[in-house]
Amino acid sequence: MPAFLDTQNISSEIANLIKNSKERLYLITPYLQLNRQIKPYIKDLVYKIPTIHIIVVCRSDKINVEDMGFLQDLKNVQIWALDNLHAKCYINEETAIITSMNLYQYSEGNNYEMGIKIDRKTDEPIYKQISDYIDIIMRESKEYEIKKKETESPTVQKSASVKNYSKQSPTPPKENVGYCIRCRTQMQLNPDKPLCSKCYPIWAKYSDVAYPEKYCHVCGKESKQSVEKPVCYTCYKKLHK
Repeated sequence: MPAFLDTQNISSEIANLIKNSKERLYLITPYLQLNRQIKPYIKDLVYKIPTIHIIVVCRSDKINVEDMGFLQDLKNVQIWALDNLHAKCYINEETAIITSMNLYQYSEGNNYEMGIKIDRKTDEPIYKQISDYIDIIMRESKEYEIKKKETESPTVQKSASVKNYSKQSPTPPKENVGYCIRCRTQMQLNPDKPLCSKCYPIWAKYSDVAYPEKYCHVCGKESKQSVEKPVCYTCYKKLHK
């Protein structure tokens, strides 16, 4: 059954959740201001598991520049913005923590916080409800583009850096630019990972590599592809000349 967490236990359980992540990690918090205990765990996780998918969802007007710089140097980390976000939830493939605590130092050291820990093995229905609601949050969010060596305040350039690609039409193939084979979102070209961060968690629930998708990962045109075969025949020939 779900376990109650007080302020001290919330911090230790969030740290354990991060350290024990194997496939994906979602950090949903209005304020992107990571405390100093959390950063080493995230960095170590990326180092030990290069294939890990880490997604941070926060408000675009509450992004700390220093933490943005920290995250932009890590592979497989994405930031998504949802301006009316108030929920705090931290979840991996096995555990979810819903709490009043944000991830910044002040909350841990000064506030009285409460939370609930849910394990997938013992509370599958509740875990699934949380996971499904996170899917809704992700669909309502917009990807926050992390520009390498960014020095300007993210708040100042909000209009330029917050993008929603879901309605873009296919364009001629560009170097290192690909498309999600499910929703046609523009993303980094990588046939080994042809699903965007919104669609991947949905696909990962069943992990059927042969499940039919809608678009070619390279050109973005409508085509019957799959995670196993994400590239249309025409693009495949061009890639393997």
